Amino acid sequence: MAAVRFGVQQPFPQRENKRHKDRTGDCMIVYLIAYAGSYALARGEHYYLSGILLILAALWLYLKDYRQFGNLIHLRGLFSLFWVGGQGLACLKLSHLQKDWMMMTWICLGLAFAGFWVVFEVMSRLYGTGYDSHSRWRSFTGNPKPMFHMVCALTAASLAAFVTEAVALGYVPLFVRGVPHAYSEFHLTGIHYITVSCVLVPSVAVLYFHMERGRGSERRMLLASLMTGISLILPILCVSRFQFVFAVILAGFTYISLQRRFQPLYLIGLAAVILPVYLLLTVARSHDVEYLNGIFEMRYARMPIFITQPYMYIANNYDNFNCLVEALPRHTFGLRGLFPLWALTGLKFVFPQLINFPIYVDKKELTTLTLFYDAYYDFGWSGVLIFSCLLGLAAYVLVLKLREMRNPIGYLLYAQMGAYLMLSFFTTWFSNTTTWFYLILTGLMAIYYYLNERH
Repeated sequence: MAAVRFGVQQPFPQRENKRHKDRTGDCMIVYLIAYAGSYALARGEHYYLSGILLILAALWLYLKDYRQFGNLIHLRGLFSLFWVGGQGLACLKLSHLQKDWMMMTWICLGLAFAGFWVVFEVMSRLYGTGYDSHSRWRSFTGNPKPMFHMVCALTAASLAAFVTEAVALGYVPLFVRGVPHAYSEFHLTGIHYITVSCVLVPSVAVLYFHMERGRGSERRMLLASLMTGISLILPILCVSRFQFVFAVILAGFTYISLQRRFQPLYLIGLAAVILPVYLLLTVARSHDVEYLNGIFEMRYARMPIFITQPYMYIANNYDNFNCLVEALPRHTFGLRGLFPLWALTGLKFVFPQLINFPIYVDKKELTTLTLFYDAYYDFGWSGVLIFSCLLGLAAYVLVLKLREMRNPIGYLLYAQMGAYLMLSFFTTWFSNTTTWFYLILTGLMAIYYYLNERH
C-alpha cells in the first residue's frame, strides 16, 4: 500500500533570536501595568478607558506570540487574546446588570492569566519552544482508511443517538416554535453525549481529506463529505448554536494547523461560516430582539442585537464569577470540579449530595461561566492559580509537539485545547462532563488509528 506524507511544514524561524527571547519577559510587565491601570480606571468609574486598556493589552499579547512563532492558533496567544480581551469587554460595563467587581475578583482574574503565561514562559526557556534551528519537522507515513472509518462511525453513532432522543422525547427542537429553551430539554441521560459527539466529525474529516488527497479514492471522499454534512446538520436540528460553532472552530483549527503558512484570512472564512448559521439558529430558538434585550438590560436600549448578544455572552460570565466571589459561603474542596467523575461513573445518582451545589449568577437566564469558576468554587484564589498553571503546562506540551505529531488525532487534540482556551470566557470546560467525553473519545480514536494505520 502506498504511503502518504502527513505532517506540517510551517514557516517557523530558523533560529530563536536571543534578544527577542529576552524581550518576552516584557509581555508580563506590560500586562501587569495595563491590568493595574484598568483596575484604577474602573475604581474611578472610567469604564470605557478601563476596558479599552485591557482590550489593547490582549491584542498586543496575541500579536507578540503570533510574530514570534508565526502560528495563528498558538495556544498562549489564543488564551491571551480571548481571556484578557473578554475581561476588557466586561470592564466596559455596557449593561445595567454589571457592577463594580470585588478586589478578590480582580486578583483571581489576574492570577488566571499570570499563572498560565508564566508557566508557559518558564517551560519555554528551560526546554525550548520547538521553533528553533534544532527543531526539525518530522513527517510520517499515514493510512487514511482508519480516519475514514472514524468519520463514518462517529456520524452513524451520533445520528442514531439523535433519532433515539427525538423518538423518545417526541419532538425535534428545530421544529418547535415559541419555546426559547427547547434544546435545554432535549436530553436523554447518557445518550446525549453520543449525539453531540458529531462536533468532532468535521475535524476528523479534515484530517482524512488531508491524508486521502491525491490517492484517487473519490467514492470514499464523497461519502466522507456526506457524513460531514450530516454531522453539521445535527446541531442545527438540535438548535444548538454552541455545538455548531464548536464543530466549525474545531475543523477550522485542525485545517489551519495542517497548512504550510498561517493566513489571517482563515479567520475570516471561519466567521463567514459561523455567523449566518448562528443568526438563523437564534431566530429558530425564538430569541427575538425584545426577548434578548429584556434579559441583557443594556444601558443603551437601541444597541443592535448583533452587538448586544455576543457582548453579554462574553462579558456577563466575568460578572457571574464576581457573583460567586461575593456569595460563596464555603469552598467545596474538589467536589465541584470532579463533577465529570460523579456523572460518568453514575455516582451522582447514588450520592446526589456530591453535585448538590448552587450556581451563583447575576440572572437566572444567564448561566454561562468562565473557565475558572469551579476552580474558585473548590479552592478559592489558590485553586484558580494552580489550575491556570496546569493549563499553561498542558498548552506548552501541545505547542511543542505540534510540529512532530506522529498520530493525526494529535491535531484534533490540539484543536480542542485551542477551542477551550479561545472560549475560556464561556464555561468551565474541564469540569464539564461533555469535555471529558470528547477527550476520552479522542484518546480512543488515537488508539484505533495506531492499531490500524498499517492495515
